[in-house]
Amino acid sequence: MSNLAEQAVTVLISRRVKAGFEADFERVTQQIMAAAARFSGYLGAQLVHPDEDHGVDDGLYHVVLAFDTQANLEAWQHSAERAAGLAASADFILGPSTMRPVSGLALWFRPAGGSANAASGASGGAAQPPMAAPPKWKVAVVTWCGICPTVYLMFFLLGDLLAPWPLLPRIALLTMLVVALMTWVVAPQLTRLFKPWLYARSVASNQANRATGSAAKR
Repeated sequence: MSNLAEQAVTVLISRRVKAGFEADFERVTQQIMAAAARFSGYLGAQLVHPDEDHGVDDGLYHVVLAFDTQANLEAWQHSAERAAGLAASADFILGPSTMRPVSGLALWFRPAGGSANAASGASGGAAQPPMAAPPKWKVAVVTWCGICPTVYLMFFLLGDLLAPWPLLPRIALLTMLVVALMTWVVAPQLTRLFKPWLYARSVASNQANRATGSAAKR
């Protein structure tokens, strides 16, 4: 199990959908996800609507896609089924899509509208500047900053109430509440607060690339 966790690859794919074509895009995306599920090494996929990502107002649809290895992910990415799905959704997408690998807890701390490694040019547009995932040690620090007070708050509010419970149900309930709060409340707030620090290297790199590009056009 630990070996699978170390090898598993998760990517975050972001797309902006044309107004009025949301239902069509969602239908085709579900078909693409169903096609991916038939490929070797598929672990799961989830479509996140713009109004579901609380605390992040970027207007983007996101797909979280996971495979057990990089090789199996690439087999899907280069497949005819994926190409057909992207072609079917191209008329519903505004601008280029973006895709970036996300590891472990970094999924909690993705930036709003953060661009990343360019996805395939389904829309024919140019790739956006990449924003790499933050270093794991930074993710660990910010995660601790969120989990420590959240766990303390849960024990403070529910400790006496749950004291008579057996240990396992007590831990199960508390961890469920902590994960829910981290995912939908705490992590989005910490992302906004720590974004300049979490993504400092990517922001500096993108600024340098834009400066170089502007100088080249002169």
